[in-house]
Amino acid sequence: MSERLKVTIQGVAGCFHDAAAREYFSDREIDTVPFDTFHDMFDALEGDASLVGIVAIENTIAGSLLQNHEMLRQSKLRIIGEQKKRISHVLAALPGQTVDELTEVNSHPMALMQCEQYLRRHPNLKMIEHFDTAGSAKEIAEHKLMGHAAVCGDYAARLYGLEILESGIETNRRNFTRFLIVANPLLAAEIGPSETEVDKASIVFTLPHTGGALSKVLTILSFYDMNLSKIQSMPIIGREWEYRFYVDLTFSSIVRYHQAIDAVRPLTNELMTLGEYVEFKTHKQ
Repeated sequence: MSERLKVTIQGVAGCFHDAAAREYFSDREIDTVPFDTFHDMFDALEGDASLVGIVAIENTIAGSLLQNHEMLRQSKLRIIGEQKKRISHVLAALPGQTVDELTEVNSHPMALMQCEQYLRRHPNLKMIEHFDTAGSAKEIAEHKLMGHAAVCGDYAARLYGLEILESGIETNRRNFTRFLIVANPLLAAEIGPSETEVDKASIVFTLPHTGGALSKVLTILSFYDMNLSKIQSMPIIGREWEYRFYVDLTFSSIVRYHQAIDAVRPLTNELMTLGEYVEFKTHKQ
């Protein structure tokens, strides 16, 4: 476990994926490998079995990232863990400036939207959309852009040497993103949790197009004391009015979990386990 892990992230160094990866792997050294898109990242993970990935899967404001659910299902990767992170934004600029001296603020459109109330109180700041929060901070630092500010995380601001002018500028303080840690099955077996530690699983299944099919599955899961912490349906392309169900289960007994999966499998057309891992506990934050 002393060997440095290479962890793929979507975004540049300092982004929220980067920060979440370092929080999850706080007990070991990692090197982050940046990618512009999730598609590029999944391609790299499937082509290099030594890589680990961290993937945003849902946000308390924006909801589920449906394309990431699908890319995970289509890949051969396994979920080995999860990390939940509060998304808090700062206003950062090159040192020596005040908010009133700034003329432009750069960030990802979602971040700008999440900080809209604060930014509207400063009409001198023209909002300019950028592909990434941390990328905005990096560009200001590298090009010495006076008069420009970035909406980003405090980790990105510190990484690129910017001065934090305001902290916690997001409108909704209950903004959290859940990230999944994924790896090739062989690496997952090596660095993932042991079966005795596991208390959560992510599964995906389809059902026959018959009345009560989903209700029967949910009843059996309840009988075996499985707690459904999430259920997400997605239409199956090319099969009208049929759906694929992504379900997260938490449990206290791995034996009961295996019994539950064995019991519901005959009721499904397809059932795949995406990963078995340890549920994120709030006290880790």
